[in-house]
Amino acid sequence: MLNVIAAATLAAATPADLPAAEPDAAPAMFEVRDADTTIYVFGTFHALDAKTQWFNERVRAAFEQSGELVLETVIPERPQLYQATPGFRPPSVTPSASFLATTRMAINAGRSRGLQVDNGADMILRYAAEAEGKQVEGLETMQFQLDMFSKMPPALPAAAPSGRSKVADAADGNQMQSLSKTMADMQDAWKRGDQRVFVSMLAQLRAASPDTYRMMFTERNDRWADWIRARMRSPGTVFVAVGAGHLAGPDSLLVRLAERGLSSRRVN
Repeated sequence: MLNVIAAATLAAATPADLPAAEPDAAPAMFEVRDADTTIYVFGTFHALDAKTQWFNERVRAAFEQSGELVLETVIPERPQLYQATPGFRPPSVTPSASFLATTRMAINAGRSRGLQVDNGADMILRYAAEAEGKQVEGLETMQFQLDMFSKMPPALPAAAPSGRSKVADAADGNQMQSLSKTMADMQDAWKRGDQRVFVSMLAQLRAASPDTYRMMFTERNDRWADWIRARMRSPGTVFVAVGAGHLAGPDSLLVRLAERGLSSRRVN
């Protein structure tokens, strides 16, 4: 979900030999339309294996009809150079060690299943757009995402500073297995366009950390819905790609659009 951090870690992984392709996936895509403007809203998975074939048929047709691509954020191809950007501010608060540990564990769980950001839907769409000369922009800046990350509450109680025990190591191993299974379930659901797994995941996050849920989903979906409403005033066709979790649940981007009088229909 935090694609800035995932990119910095997963992109460093060495790509494996490409495995045999799987049957085509059918991730969820929605359409918001009026007389002269069409906005496709596509749910992405930020890190995928090289087997997943999804960029075809209706998704490809919608992308080709679009004059611009809008992602959550446009990550620099060399993130380490971002600090040299004028106006860059390092995070004002150091993220908690427990939050970082949980994030790294989730990234490692994905990597163990062959998932990489370079294979993720966001990056594939970006590469295709740049190759075709389409405009690419972000709903958020990288600075915004870095600041949001710095304000995240701890995901787990802080670890004790003393030496680790076998019990702690075993607990980490069990959590790694659980995260790996969750990643697999989410990727399989994404391939099917099945949002129920994401609804369940979001409900668990909201119960465990209401502030994190609010910052990562509720508030961002509100802002993105405002952006789409404003963009509907200008003619054209736009392909908006955001994490699939933002299109599921009672606080989804689609619900926020409906609250603003913009109906959507599923087209994939």
